[in-house]
Amino acid sequence: MKAARLHGPRDFRLEDLPEPPPPAADEVIVQVGPVGVCGSDLHTYLDGRIGDTVLGAPLVLGHEFAGTVIAAGVSARDGLGQPLRVGQRVAVDPAIPCWRCDRCDAGHPNLCRHLRFMGLYPDDGALQERVCVPARGCFPLPDALTLDEGALLEPLGVALHAVDLGKLRVAQSVAVLGCGPIGLLILRVARLAGASPVLALDRFGWRLAMARRWGADEVIDVTADDPVEAVLALTGGRGVEVAFEAAWGGEANDQAVRMADLGGRVVLVGIPSDDRAEFTHSVARRKGLTLLMSRRMKHTYPRATALTLAGAIPLAELITHRFPLERTGDAYALNASYGDGIIKAMIDVTPLAPARS
Repeated sequence: MKAARLHGPRDFRLEDLPEPPPPAADEVIVQVGPVGVCGSDLHTYLDGRIGDTVLGAPLVLGHEFAGTVIAAGVSARDGLGQPLRVGQRVAVDPAIPCWRCDRCDAGHPNLCRHLRFMGLYPDDGALQERVCVPARGCFPLPDALTLDEGALLEPLGVALHAVDLGKLRVAQSVAVLGCGPIGLLILRVARLAGASPVLALDRFGWRLAMARRWGADEVIDVTADDPVEAVLALTGGRGVEVAFEAAWGGEANDQAVRMADLGGRVVLVGIPSDDRAEFTHSVARRKGLTLLMSRRMKHTYPRATALTLAGAIPLAELITHRFPLERTGDAYALNASYGDGIIKAMIDVTPLAPARS
């Protein structure tokens, strides 16, 4: 079967890999459909590492995906405890917790002590035609949802978890720094949660335009205005009650701290390229801020599915570009360059995957 493997920075190669083995009792084989290009994968693509995880051998990237079950183990049950059957379309949670450690027992599988993650070295991801995955990580898609929407339930889950950490209350003020797909989804979820006003900050005009369409009350071009001063001006000098950083860290971390109100909350979602998070300690301390690090998500697929099914979050609007598997390198290069008004690129691993009924 065909797969796109990363051999080093910016070095994708289309290769033939062996078919996955027959599924174990609690596993399924999924024919992969669309795979989203995620900003977190760009770190490995550009630098051969993400944080302290270094690419040590060729790797199949890709963790935002959906597909169709083509084989199922005898006791394969989905994330809701229901039997899985061949032919079902599923969204797949790429995280593989052990479900046995104390963190898993406490309800925090995203903090599992033995967590594995598809597309994070050394575990291959979804940019291959077929994958064997734990059945428990599969969530069947209602007929009304497309495979594209199924793949995007993963980033929506990340946004839901971030907003959960922010502990938003109705009519609290929010700033979202970075309006890539995760930032846009955080903005949309915050709006649905009753946040007001919602302020969106980014350096690209097309992403700010999308933020406006998705519910931002004000948008701030950080290349034209001082972002902190702009937020303070829009909030009567107080700052926002919750600031979400979704912009690859860097100076955005300090900006989030500076634009937060006294006693506010700052949720750091972005992953910095240099694996460092820096902010002015005295500002955070004197404000009595609560700083939270967002680690993926937990227990979000049913909520993400319900929101999408209800039309509350139009996930398909995020998709601006599509590529076949053999052009995976082009998809990642375009994302890395922020070219052509890109927001979300999808890679169609199996273009003729079964359509929804």
